Amino acid sequence: MSDGDYKKRSLFTLIADLPRLLVQLVQDELDHLKQEMVAKLKHAGIGIGLFVGAAFFAFFLFAVLIAAAILGFAEVVPGWAAALIVAGILLVIVVILALIGVAQVKKGAPPVPTETIRSVRQDVNAIKGIGKRANNP
Repeated sequence: MSDGDYKKRSLFTLIADLPRLLVQLVQDELDHLKQEMVAKLKHAGIGIGLFVGAAFFAFFLFAVLIAAAILGFAEVVPGWAAALIVAGILLVIVVILALIGVAQVKKGAPPVPTETIRSVRQDVNAIKGIGKRANNP
């Protein structure tokens, strides 16, 4: 429609078109969201693949460093004692990382977006006129 057609339309016609326009706006926004997420997920997938490759080589690097540590301790103590010392150090590291990981998992449980749910409820209440938005004075 040209600008002249919109100027000639009545208020009731414009109000009647409002739901259609809102639905179209939401659909367009969702399409844009899908396109954006596909592009971002593509880049994320490539990045994750590169991280996996790096982790693969880091595993072997770590094994070589462990062997070097054992050989270094073997200059001071017998080889079997050097291997036990390095194993003990690794065990301490594993326990510390596992405890930190368990604490982080407990912080994330249950995996429900509680802050988002609370924000949406506030929005709905504000639209209904029941409550006020948190950022309004």
